[in-house]
Amino acid sequence: MKQMRLVVACALAVMTVAPVEAQVQEIVLHNFTTETGSYPAAGVTLAPNGVYGTTQAGGTANQGVVYKWDTTYQYYKVLHNFTGGADGTVPLSGVTRDSDGNLYGTTVNGGTADDGVVYKLDSAGNYMVLYNFTGVDGGYPSAGVIRDSAGNLYGTTTEGGTADDGVVYKLDSAGNYMVLYNFTGVDGGYPSAGVIRDSAGNLHGTTTEGGTADDGVVYKLDAAGNYTVLYNFTGGPTVVNR
Repeated sequence: MKQMRLVVACALAVMTVAPVEAQVQEIVLHNFTTETGSYPAAGVTLAPNGVYGTTQAGGTANQGVVYKWDTTYQYYKVLHNFTGGADGTVPLSGVTRDSDGNLYGTTVNGGTADDGVVYKLDSAGNYMVLYNFTGVDGGYPSAGVIRDSAGNLYGTTTEGGTADDGVVYKLDSAGNYMVLYNFTGVDGGYPSAGVIRDSAGNLHGTTTEGGTADDGVVYKLDAAGNYTVLYNFTGGPTVVNR
């Protein structure tokens, strides 16, 4: 009987031991304001000297900003205030940074045709428009750009192109712009996301609409310009065979 009481006591002791949960504390690094930028739609880019990002509103003209935090997350600085005119407005995407500290990004609107721009902000704070979208060659780029080792930029536009369903584009280091692919709707349309690039130079991405069910696709555009739909979203449940 004594042995049984000991077993029961041990069992109760095990049952009453609660797991110790790790305490997670949220730390607010910065509160955005209308004056310094507001409504950040994109994430941040980490760099050895700080964190970079954009807001789609706020700043001196309330058209969005490019900003930087230092590595201690104590000091916030606006690097560029968009004006809503020739320099672009509403940067929905973040920025890409090269090894020299230059930043590259896009705006949805603004520029010479109000169809958005691709811009560069150099390490000294000088802002320049690298390309003005016209609609025919793409318009309203909601995604940012990626950069290869040769300095070429790649991205997508949500609208524009031959069928007004968006395009995949390339902007080389000399400023020459090329539409790599025009979406037609059947093969996908309205790519709100950008592209990723593999070691062979193939681009991969998604579209918001289009495809066989008009629910979007996953696509591949190879280095030779051949386009392939890798998957058509159907909107319904997908059965995965394991």
